Amino acid sequence: MLYVLITLLIGFAAVNTGNNLLFLVVSGLLAFMSVTGLAGMYNIKKLIPDLHPPEEIYVGTPATFSLSVKNSKHFLPSFIIQVECQGGQTVVVPLVTPNSVCDAPVQITFHQRGEVLLGLITISSPYPVGFFTRYWRIEIDRKVTVFPAPIASDSVGGGEGTQAVGVSLRRERGLSGELERIYPYSGSEPLRMIHWKHSARSHDLLVKGFGMNVVVPLVIELDGLPGYGVEEKLSRAAWLVQRWWRNRPIGLHLGGRIVAVGTGKRHALLLLRELALYGSD
Repeated sequence: MLYVLITLLIGFAAVNTGNNLLFLVVSGLLAFMSVTGLAGMYNIKKLIPDLHPPEEIYVGTPATFSLSVKNSKHFLPSFIIQVECQGGQTVVVPLVTPNSVCDAPVQITFHQRGEVLLGLITISSPYPVGFFTRYWRIEIDRKVTVFPAPIASDSVGGGEGTQAVGVSLRRERGLSGELERIYPYSGSEPLRMIHWKHSARSHDLLVKGFGMNVVVPLVIELDGLPGYGVEEKLSRAAWLVQRWWRNRPIGLHLGGRIVAVGTGKRHALLLLRELALYGSD
């Protein structure tokens, strides 16, 4: 802006005084402005941004996305590229070489659960001399699933019987429970199961027999959770999924909808997605 003001003042002075030297100075400044303007515009052309979301995104918590900027120009690099994501921070990429992709982390915060559009991305640059900042915008027409913000909860909403936490011992043969008996080696047991002390006192190999620890499944009933509204109950349910998916099979009762008990990270993400989309049908 200061550069434009100086050019205008010198231009007015040249017109009023008729000084040829001032006309030359103004012409040089305008030519410099035109050349740098073209260089700055081409610097941000043919740049293709994209966002790659993480597995888990929660309301109100900054989520770290992977931002990629592709320079599809064949010969010229792009300098000092500033990328601003809607609801996120501005990332500065110093250099993107021709026909290459530059990656950088960017944190974006969402304020509502459910399917949310990634929205606008603004690409700008003060290149080459910093007098002007040129920009253009592109909309990422892709949605991400935002999970409810977790709120700690002691209750699972299913009555006294379902609030018990721990394991129960099933009288079956296994490898993880309590030592129940010692019996002769049949040849099918792993060598680590052999009880070497007892075997040394007898003429046969003896094997340790264990019971099987079975984890009690956890079924979360949304209507039974404490909270002043649906959103708080969904947040408490999300916390329970986060807390227990590594240790117990988990299922959901969402009003009239039942999500079967399951285990593993994939099942936990399915439960969180069900919570995120609850009530959006």
